[in-house]
Parts: sequence; structure tokens; C-alpha cells
Amino acid sequence: MRIETCYFCSAPVYPSKGITFVRNDARAFRFCKSKCHKNFKMKRNPRKLAWTKSFRRAHNKELIVDSTLQFAARRNVPVRYNRDLIQTTLKAMSRISEIRARRERAFYKARMRGNKARQRAEDRKLVEENQHLLPPSERWNVETETGEMDVEAMKQRVEKRRQELEAMEVASEAESEVEELPQMKSKRKLRMKVGGGTEEMDVHA
Repeated sequence: MRIETCYFCSAPVYPSKGITFVRNDARAFRFCKSKCHKNFKMKRNPRKLAWTKSFRRAHNKELIVDSTLQFAARRNVPVRYNRDLIQTTLKAMSRISEIRARRERAFYKARMRGNKARQRAEDRKLVEENQHLLPPSERWNVETETGEMDVEAMKQRVEKRRQELEAMEVASEAESEVEELPQMKSKRKLRMKVGGGTEEMDVHA
């Protein structure tokens, strides 16, 4: 069973699936779905579309197998059976899978670390550019003599602001508890005495 590769997005095209387009010069183009076929007819560049493998490969989003692992590729050369060779091959296969899994984890961590650092830098730049939108107590205008941001001063400001917010929350909770206390209503009623006459008495609702 031959599995072709999509000309546009490099996805696998299994037998009896996909679309085959034959040009006037007898060159055949295979596509995995109509989306790739339509983009090809619109003469779009797959390296500029983020959902294709060529884009991911061009922008270092895809894990490229190291050249040190090329010896793991299958070679169609008949080899005479040898028990020692088979055992060595099985050990090498398990070792290769471990190395590949470890390198994939390292690659993923490096990518995520870069994304977080980039996002943090973008957030910091956004805050610095829009200082006028922040309240005066939250502005990061404390700088050292070298022009760099004073980290300790920023930490003190953040801690002070956090304490103020906690004090405000405690005060609002106390006020809400006071408001929720039921009000005791008292009514005055007249009561008949046994010997005659009336007297007032307080009745709490």
C-alpha cells in the first residue's frame, strides 16, 4: 500500500482518498482534500499559510529529526539472520526511542519557554506604553540612576497595593455583615389589667 503526500499541506493521502490533478505537461499533483486543491488553484503559497507543514517547518514550529538518528532509518538491504545482531538492534531501537522522546520534551520546553518570555515582554511593553491609563499609584515611573526599572521599589508598591485591597475587602465584608443583621421592631400594645384599667407593654416583632 503506497501512501502519497499532499502537494500543498504535506499531509498523508491514503489509497482511494484525496484528489489527483494532472496538468497539461502530464505532471500529477495529489491533494488530501478539496481545501488544498482550491488553494493550489488560487496559486497560494503554502509557506505563508499557518496550517501547512511547510509553514511550520519554515518558522521552526516542527520538530526536525536530528542527523544523529539517521542510522535508525530502514534500509532495504537483505541481512543474514544473526541472533546477536537482532538483540543489538532491539536494544538500539529502545535506546533511540528514549533519545527521541527526551529530545522532543526538550524541544517542547524550549518552545514554551520562548513563547512565555515573548508574551511577558509584549505585556511589559503594553503596560509601559499605556502608563497614562493606570492610576498614579500603579504607574511604574520609579527608575534608578542608570534608567532601569527599580525592581525592589516595584515590589514594595505592589505589596502596598495588595494590602490596601485586602483592607478594603475586609471593610466591605464587615459593612455587609452589619447591614445583614435583622432589625428588631418593637410595638406598643395596651393590656387589660385584672382589677380594671389598661397598661402599655412592648412587643418585639
